[in-house]
Amino acid sequence: MSDVLTISQVNELNYEDFIGRFGNVIEHCSICAAAVWRFRPFHDIRHLHQAICSFLDLLPNTGKEGVLRLHPDLAGRLAELGSLTQESSAEQKAAGLDTMTPEEKQLLKDTNSKYRDKFGFPFVICARQNKKEAILKGIVERLEHSAAEELNIGIEEVKKICMLRLLSIVPDEQ
Repeated sequence: MSDVLTISQVNELNYEDFIGRFGNVIEHCSICAAAVWRFRPFHDIRHLHQAICSFLDLLPNTGKEGVLRLHPDLAGRLAELGSLTQESSAEQKAAGLDTMTPEEKQLLKDTNSKYRDKFGFPFVICARQNKKEAILKGIVERLEHSAAEELNIGIEEVKKICMLRLLSIVPDEQ
């Protein structure tokens, strides 16, 4: 099987192959792919993305918090150990998180810790749509939000990450 698929090929995937290809479009959350498989055939990549977004939107808050908890801290311990998923590693590198100064790393480590302590889940932002400066600014600003605001913002960021991951598997045919 090639690295990229057409939407027709997606619609022909059996359950196991679908999970194998789409099980990490939401970080470590293959249940999402399992849930949307039954909605085939998908008209296009946006239809598949909408099915995933609907799944996320219908989760209770505890489920949404769980989805956010599956994400690693940005430039955190897993990144230092080289233990990120292939997708997360590429996304963090694209944002320039691998080129941070020691001071920037410490700031991110400290704010990640404060964020996780306050909200109970890690700071999630679509790294591929941001650079390290915007990420550092964003986490500091978002620390001022309420838990409800951050839950909603975090899930919206997950949806952005998902769309970019989907497009890497099924390039837009339009």
